[in-house]
Amino acid sequence: MATDSARDTRDTIAAIATAPGRGAIAAIRVSGPDVPAIADRIGLNDLEPRRASLRRLEHPDGGGGVDRVLATLFPGPGSYTGEDLLEISSHGGALVPQLVLDAVLAAGARPAEPGEYTRRAYLNGRLDLLQAEATADLIEAASPALAHVALHQLERGLSRRIELLRTQLIEAQALIAYDIDFPEEDDGPLDPARLDAAVLTLTGEIDGLLALAPEGEMLREGALTVIAGRPNAGKSSLFNVLVGSERAIVTEHPGTTRDAIEAVVGVEGYPFRLVDTAGLRDEAGDIEEIGIEVARSYLSRAEIVLFCVEDGRPLDRDEEKFLSGVSPGTESGRVILVRTKTDQVDGPGPAAGRGVTEDCPEVHFSSVAGTGVTRLRELLLAAAYSGLRSAVEAPLVTRRRHVRALEDARSDLEAFEAARAGGLPPEVSATHLQDATLRLEELLGVVTTEDLLDAVFSSFCVGK
Repeated sequence: MATDSARDTRDTIAAIATAPGRGAIAAIRVSGPDVPAIADRIGLNDLEPRRASLRRLEHPDGGGGVDRVLATLFPGPGSYTGEDLLEISSHGGALVPQLVLDAVLAAGARPAEPGEYTRRAYLNGRLDLLQAEATADLIEAASPALAHVALHQLERGLSRRIELLRTQLIEAQALIAYDIDFPEEDDGPLDPARLDAAVLTLTGEIDGLLALAPEGEMLREGALTVIAGRPNAGKSSLFNVLVGSERAIVTEHPGTTRDAIEAVVGVEGYPFRLVDTAGLRDEAGDIEEIGIEVARSYLSRAEIVLFCVEDGRPLDRDEEKFLSGVSPGTESGRVILVRTKTDQVDGPGPAAGRGVTEDCPEVHFSSVAGTGVTRLRELLLAAAYSGLRSAVEAPLVTRRRHVRALEDARSDLEAFEAARAGGLPPEVSATHLQDATLRLEELLGVVTTEDLLDAVFSSFCVGK
């Protein structure tokens, strides 16, 4: 099980669990061994477990009534945190929830730290570490796609897959151990083909999880999609259409966009971090040149580039050079050529240029006529989330921590095969299988370090 927290879990903690501001209802959570005593001190005595009761909450220092609240007691270990938990629903607003919290603190609780409720749920075996991270993802989800994936993880979709891999690793170790201890039993020494098949299966399963990891990580921030091109190529108009508002200034004068403008947009529930950049050209003033450098910085990190060229004209040499040399952050270097201002030309424009259309899909777009938008959205989804859309219910890796653990486990399997091929004794080569098992156990949180827990839970909001 996980290591104990540096925080004293014998303390009883309290926090407002709802966002601050004007609202009808606020929730205050109290968790820990002193919940029954604290409830008595604030007038919430004799609560029936798991049944909401309307009560007058009193200040323990004789300050009189604070609010009429709905109080619900969840006895441990069957609560969210695994310990006695009191949930108080008070009237909302800025003042009343704070007065209720003040009364609870005066009665003996201490303020909860960020993520401390979920951390206690993990330490008490109510959640594994993957589920705890999924809880944070669900709260912070800015897209339906991430919310769907987080809910699947919270329901142990990814945990079950990792546990299965761990079980298979332990079974492979058991085969080697049995062969070492009882070499003459049953059918004689262990058949190498049987072990090869087991390792091949494990490697394939890990590769399957890693294959979708880039898309899973993009769900958290949105696929970085950079709009680029020379000045006055229609970049800001494209940005405004995709965002759905006039965020970028559109004029006929080149060099209007001096800095990058960002917005997160959703396409069928999948997030894209859209960036409008300064026009790329050689002759630019000092201020405009700074904007161009910013644009180049974004381009070096982009998952997708929307390269804008006015319809009706061939690409010039610099544009073809740019398209042939651009290499966004994904392994395939996804670039979409957007032929802008289609409404200003008659008939289709000229070909994109030699060697460009093969790896660079093209779409004709007009912000005036509204053409090309549907096609562009389809291309964006195909460029960023094609694997995820075809495997909607598959367990998905969404964090860099997950990727590192799986990559390390895969490296351990490769080291195991190399050790066997090198003729090392089985008890030596098996240590690599033990290392791979440890990687998966760290992923689940079966074994952890305090630093890891701090890193996971420090990003949580107070009250969760």
